[in-house]
Amino acid sequence: MTEAKDQEFLEFLIKAIVDHPEDVTVDRKVDEMGVLLSLKVNALDMGQVVGRGGATAQSIRSLLRIVGIKNNARVNLKIVEPEGGIRADRGLMDKAIDDVKI
Repeated sequence: MTEAKDQEFLEFLIKAIVDHPEDVTVDRKVDEMGVLLSLKVNALDMGQVVGRGGATAQSIRSLLRIVGIKNNARVNLKIVEPEGGIRADRGLMDKAIDDVKI
């Protein structure tokens, strides 16, 4: 149970941030490189987890490193993009900007 403190911490933190805490899942894998936590959230909550410019995700990673240091482990976070995730298409964005200029 003490080995999964990083997983418990991440679940607690993310569930407090998102609007759909029931959809939060964290998978934990340990190998020679350290601990890899794979985070899956509802597609509607991705913006809250990543934050503006990735600031929230970077802060979460920093906190996980601190938890890892306390438990003598290297902890990494992978945020899994959900099915049907919304990602800006640069081609469409450029076309929209060009349309506005005309």
